[in-house]
Amino acid sequence: MTSTLILFLTVFVCTFFITVFSERKLIPLLKKKAEQPIYEEGPSWHLKKKGTPTMGGLGFLGAALISLGGAAVMLIAMRSYEIFTSLILCLLYGLSNALIGVIDDKAKIKKRENAGLSPMQKILLQIICATLFLLARRVLLLEGTVIYFTFGAVDLGIFYYPLCLTMLVATVNCANLTDGIDGIASGVAFGIGVSLAYLSTASNIEVGFISFSMMGAATAFLLFNIHPAKIFMGDTGSLFFGSMFSACCIALGNPLIILFSGVVYLIEGASVIIQVGYYKLTKKRVFKMAPIHHHLEKCGWSENKIVIFAIIITLATSLFAGLIFV
Repeated sequence: MTSTLILFLTVFVCTFFITVFSERKLIPLLKKKAEQPIYEEGPSWHLKKKGTPTMGGLGFLGAALISLGGAAVMLIAMRSYEIFTSLILCLLYGLSNALIGVIDDKAKIKKRENAGLSPMQKILLQIICATLFLLARRVLLLEGTVIYFTFGAVDLGIFYYPLCLTMLVATVNCANLTDGIDGIASGVAFGIGVSLAYLSTASNIEVGFISFSMMGAATAFLLFNIHPAKIFMGDTGSLFFGSMFSACCIALGNPLIILFSGVVYLIEGASVIIQVGYYKLTKKRVFKMAPIHHHLEKCGWSENKIVIFAIIITLATSLFAGLIFV
């Protein structure tokens, strides 16, 4: 156990320092080529963020690829082929969603507006990626349809796949919605990483590697992204985080874990659905603005206060995840 923890910490440290190095190099480069378009209907004070570069997710994506690639090589050397396969499949799923984010970010930059791919285009691509991920795990790892809890296991049969597909796609999109103020996406990602690291260290080595890598990436990026942000992660980063975390929950044997570890994602996504649905029915709004982090801003909360609150909620609900899923 001690040697495994040392390996996890090594992955954390490597991801952290490579991300710090990468972001320092990326900021001046992206300032010239990738200025973040500001959402004009958002809070008026966000207009001062104009000129901040986006696509900073490329920095920690590359760092994670290097550190997890190193972990994968080590697993091959140890002949841990099943763990290696699970790790690679999770990483490929994360990279495929990050690619969707890159396409979306580049489209926004080219159009010079906060709208890249259409929602339908993004969801269709995400469904394809999630379907291939689940199919690959079924074929290569012979995964069944059982989900595991502390008190036992439940075989969902044919309903397992629609549940997993829904959770994978929903998590990615909710992670994307969460990335709306300085520091919140990376702060929440750190909290989810801590949660999944706790759930995985005893039995799922691949999830342990991924969790510590994501914690390193989130911590390093937060140094540059806390208010006032020097760089934004863009869809490139938020889709990568969301997909990696949801993939980890599948690898842990229960896609429902993300409802607890990723409760902030759930709240952010639900706030948008409630706002849109209620407005269509009544022409009135539940929140001053959705997602809910913008509502809190308009209630007078500072961006840093919202980020700290989101991290605390993530860590607190992760305790329940530990009780139910360990």
